[in-house]
Amino acid sequence: MKTTSNLKSWWGQFPLELRLLTKSRLSASIGAGGVLYLTPIVFNSLSLSASQIGSGIAFAAIAGTITRLITGYYLDKGTTYTALLKISALIAIIADLILINSHEYHQFVFGELLIGSAAGIYWPSIEIAVPITCEGYKSSKGYALVRTADALGVSVGTLLGALAALLGYIRLIYVIEIISLLIFIRIIGAGILRNQSKQVCKSNDNNLTDKKGTPFIDLYNLLPKLLPILIISIFSTGMLSLLQSALPLDLVRGGINRPAINESSTGFLIAIQLTLLLIIQWPLGSWLTRKNISYGLTLSMISFFIGNLALCISSLYTNGLIFTGIGLFFVSIGLASFLPTATEAVIQISPSKNRGLSMAIYSQCFGISASLAPWISGKLLDLNGHATYLWFFSGLIFFLMLPLAREIKIKT
Repeated sequence: MKTTSNLKSWWGQFPLELRLLTKSRLSASIGAGGVLYLTPIVFNSLSLSASQIGSGIAFAAIAGTITRLITGYYLDKGTTYTALLKISALIAIIADLILINSHEYHQFVFGELLIGSAAGIYWPSIEIAVPITCEGYKSSKGYALVRTADALGVSVGTLLGALAALLGYIRLIYVIEIISLLIFIRIIGAGILRNQSKQVCKSNDNNLTDKKGTPFIDLYNLLPKLLPILIISIFSTGMLSLLQSALPLDLVRGGINRPAINESSTGFLIAIQLTLLLIIQWPLGSWLTRKNISYGLTLSMISFFIGNLALCISSLYTNGLIFTGIGLFFVSIGLASFLPTATEAVIQISPSKNRGLSMAIYSQCFGISASLAPWISGKLLDLNGHATYLWFFSGLIFFLMLPLAREIKIKT
């Protein structure tokens, strides 16, 4: 009873609008978990090559790149984030209906294009909603909270997908996402978020009267300020993309000496990593709100470096899954450090009238890395038959990012 009371007290500290937004993100993430992490396995079982799977995911990212910029522009023009989120959910539902019946490469690519387009609308809209719904509450803690909901949802979704794979019905991941998105639409349709959206729209209308430049001028002015955090974000989000595309294929195909494991075991291992991310996301993210941006980003780069090095070593041993577990532990620390810290940095750097565009630019890091990382990793997997060199070079990049991370001095 005391634990329940403490949990209610902890939950009650957040503004009502932020709590509602967190619930919506939880629902969306449950659906996304299985789709993001297990789609490569679905189409690997159809004998598509790693290059083909990687290219399909890359096409999705390219589509998301376009819709992110369009979304950012319309957010700053006064379009409510709830309207854009509903559009995103509907597009994703159509994509799921296509992917659940796909058996050919071109069908897979079409479904992925829609998934990417939906993600490009979703992320700038859902991210800009966080400081709006905080209402005076520290937005950095708001981001730590919603990232925890993301981690919980994705881990649950991946676990459900692993269970579906164990039962021989792995394509149920698309049915799960459809159900989750219908719940998501219902939550964001709640009155409190509609009212909040109207306030945002009015605020944006006021900002529009002060703007004399075009979106291209705004973009030109914002890029130099955002460039250091964007460079770090491209590689860090690339790590997230590799977990979704290369890691499942690495596990089901095996390393140099590490034997392959089956689809359901792969799903469960990924679910364990995501559960670990969930456990550490809030305490680590909350703790980092008391540190400066440089501290959080440096911790993230070091963790990614160690994690990739361990994943590389895991390929060399027959019992390499021990090193895989160690690697995923440090990667989880890296993600828990990076995600809320980088988003808060973008919010602080950006003028309020351009936050929609700033979020769109920042979200492009996900699009760029998701375009390149699956394609590069797919080529390396097909060329070498294992991911050893992929994890080695990825770790080296994060080591080289350390000096840049230390130079970002914004206070949180």
